[in-house]
Amino acid sequence: MNKIIETILKYLNQPSTYKGLFSVLAAFGVVLKPELSDAIIACALGIIGLINVIVDEHEVSKNSNVKAES
Repeated sequence: MNKIIETILKYLNQPSTYKGLFSVLAAFGVVLKPELSDAIIACALGIIGLINVIVDEHEVSKNSNVKAES
C-alpha cells in the first residue's frame, strides 16, 4: 500500500502530471475556466501536503531497507 501512495505522490508532485491531465480532458471536450483549474490544482496540492504530513517517512524508509536487504 505504501508503494502505491509513494508512486501516486511522485507523479502528483510533477507539474507535467497536471498539464497532461488537463490536456486529456481538453481532448475529450472538457473546458475549464482558468480560475477553476487553479482551484483544482490548489486543492490537489493541499491534499498532497496533508498526505505528506500523515505518512511517516521513517517507517517507509525502514520498510524499503528491509526489502532491499532480503
